[in-house]
Amino acid sequence: MTITLYELVGRDSSRPFSPHCWKARMALRHKGLDFTTAPVPFTGIAALENGVSKTVPVLRDGETLVSDSFAIAEYLETAYPDRPSLFGGEGGRQLSRFVESWSQRTIHPAIARFALLDIHDCLGESDRQYFRESREAAFKATLEAFIADRDVRVEPFLKSLEPLRAIVKQQPFIGGETPLFADYIVFGAFQWARVSSPYDFLPKDDPVTEWVERCLTLHDSEAAKVPAAA
Repeated sequence: MTITLYELVGRDSSRPFSPHCWKARMALRHKGLDFTTAPVPFTGIAALENGVSKTVPVLRDGETLVSDSFAIAEYLETAYPDRPSLFGGEGGRQLSRFVESWSQRTIHPAIARFALLDIHDCLGESDRQYFRESREAAFKATLEAFIADRDVRVEPFLKSLEPLRAIVKQQPFIGGETPLFADYIVFGAFQWARVSSPYDFLPKDDPVTEWVERCLTLHDSEAAKVPAAA
């Protein structure tokens, strides 16, 4: 069967940037599965696979369609049990839910404050209008105003990463000696920032930076193949 992963892109279709799509892509690589990717702009999602989802990633595996990155990981774990585990057992699956909750409440909002205008600028023209209107309505501020104080937000954000920093100081990955889906959940957020924005907020000598670098080299440097935004 052919596996296809639908991923969010901007005007450059070779640069997928969604954190959730990166979670799914890394999960597929972790499982050692062959797949193709299909780029989708924001304004193309509604027509994707007859409107199966309002968001990407979407995975097609033969006749099976799965949306939502965590659901995709769960599907891959069940459908391909002979491949390396993404969770390391049921306890790991539930702990990954906690990691996802923490990441989306701590890391994602901060990165949005750093990168939202840059994300807008990397989109195609039709997507830019949609993105600006929808985000400005949600945040009740222009994109320019939303990121205006990003420099003063860096230090508090770095402090908020202490739980992650403490773990990756002691071991190579959140999963231990080798990565698990929990690593891809958090890494997806940093890859989102790396691909979509040149704004540099991680110190070079931070253990979190070193962990990001390790993640970039995983699976034949899958994530590093997409260059950082310049």
